[in-house]
Amino acid sequence: MRCPYCRSENDRVIDSRTNNDGFSIRRRRQCLSCRRRFTTHERLEEVVAMKVVKKDGSRVPYEREKIRSGIEKACYKRPIPEAQIESILMEIESDMFTDFDEEVESQYLGEQVMEHLKRLDQVAYVRFASVYREFKDVHDFVEELEPILKGAQRMPK
Repeated sequence: MRCPYCRSENDRVIDSRTNNDGFSIRRRRQCLSCRRRFTTHERLEEVVAMKVVKKDGSRVPYEREKIRSGIEKACYKRPIPEAQIESILMEIESDMFTDFDEEVESQYLGEQVMEHLKRLDQVAYVRFASVYREFKDVHDFVEELEPILKGAQRMPK
């Protein structure tokens, strides 16, 4: 590990903690050359490469960044911190690695993202749903929004 300040390779670990997801470790380090402190995050490398089964039946390697990108696009210019997006990713991955051994359907991943976004931010949810469900016209938006609007009418303001 290189110090981000002086680029030295000599450091010591001051503190290590497992993150809530169970798949990563946060380490607090101190450079032995410049004495500055920095934090690193280590992720467990998946032993079995998870495959995603697409709608057409093809199989592609699971890529965390694809899901992150979709969530970030849906949350663009919304008041959602990066930590919240990371938390969603960790929850989805944790459930995926618990429930599936080698393959997971893309539909499962898409539905998981939608569930998390629905609870987090309705605008981000509709943005993601419009791409994921391939809305063709405004009627598709209205159909997706009806349950949300009915739920909002029942809630006191």
